[in-house]
Amino acid sequence: MKISVIGVGAMGGAMVQGFMKGDMFACSDITASNPSPDALDKFSGTGVNVTSDNRQAAALADIVCVVVKPWITEKVLKEIKPVLDYRRQMLVVVAAGLRSEQITEWMIKEDNEMLPLFLVIPNTAVAERSSMTFIVPVGADDMQTKVMKDVFDDVGCSLVIEERLLSAGTTLASCGIAYAMRYVRAASEGGVELGFRADDAKRIVLQTVKGAVDLLIANGNHPEAEIDKVTTPGGLTIRGLNEMEHAGFTSAVIRGLKAGVK
Repeated sequence: MKISVIGVGAMGGAMVQGFMKGDMFACSDITASNPSPDALDKFSGTGVNVTSDNRQAAALADIVCVVVKPWITEKVLKEIKPVLDYRRQMLVVVAAGLRSEQITEWMIKEDNEMLPLFLVIPNTAVAERSSMTFIVPVGADDMQTKVMKDVFDDVGCSLVIEERLLSAGTTLASCGIAYAMRYVRAASEGGVELGFRADDAKRIVLQTVKGAVDLLIANGNHPEAEIDKVTTPGGLTIRGLNEMEHAGFTSAVIRGLKAGVK
């Protein structure tokens, strides 16, 4: 199976990096396409096929991923449309805010033939095979959807959802990775104020966050169950948590997430 990624900026480049490290594709089965040679330089010598010809990239693949800014997605899709084999290929579009109806209108043929379409939203952790990816199948059968889920499970964790939830998923996981990093930054700065060197503070926070995630994944507990284990009566942890809540911590997180879907 071959895959092409058209547009290898921050997200498309991260996807190529993840596919290279994964088990689904050999490097020789991955094609990266981008009009700017600079974006392709990092893949030179890796075994990945590189090109500035989007049509060539599209024609080579079983799975064609278009990962460009929403306002140029239509142009790129119409560029590659004539070379796509609607009976053999699957189309992935990674472009926040675009609806399936828009994409179908651009891609459907005069005889109403349409290739299987997937709206996909990963996050940049896909580069390290740690993405939370949302998949919306449009006109795809169960087998095609399973293939797509396998592809993105190989570079993290994926969830097949209804299109109505895609915006919420984007803010929760794609925007959410920035929110998580903002916590890491804030906690690291707090560590410096407490007396640690900046690099040590960051390392402490990163390992602590990783430990919290590993615990929840391993035991499936609700976060509050784990919080209760370390909040002794009158202790330091509950004092810290209450100060954060007095400052609106939980409310601020929820309001930030809701703002992302407006």
